[in-house]
Amino acid sequence: MAQDGFIVEIEQIENFRFGVHFTQSELMTDEPPPTGAGSGPQPAELLAAAVANCLMSSLLFCLNKSHVPLEPLKARAQGRLGRDAAGRLRIAGIDVTLIAPGATQRCLNLFENYCTVTQSVRAGVPINVAVIDDKGRVIYEDHPPPPNPS
Repeated sequence: MAQDGFIVEIEQIENFRFGVHFTQSELMTDEPPPTGAGSGPQPAELLAAAVANCLMSSLLFCLNKSHVPLEPLKARAQGRLGRDAAGRLRIAGIDVTLIAPGATQRCLNLFENYCTVTQSVRAGVPINVAVIDDKGRVIYEDHPPPPNPS
């Protein structure tokens, strides 16, 4: 990511199908039926993927700096939908589970604070994070308090 920002360009292809152009690649998005055809990820899924990917990258960076030998990391992000006071559909939360056998306690204590996306999104959307080992044991769990209503 550039130090001072980035640009993403989006163009409508057909109905609710959009082409998303990033600096180095592109993808197609689409809303699920009945609004769209479901021919690509929906924007809410992209948000969950961005949160999980950033968390994985932050943890991997710390583990690499600590010279910890690793198996490939995996993650699962589950979005929760809800309605706001006006009855409009919103992302009510994102639960992320990282599978990181061999993660050190030092890195588990640090990685979330360096995740740009998660910390930015967390200001408005609750995000719960857990890290498990290859046997499914929870080795880290963070359930931050909900944001302060302003």
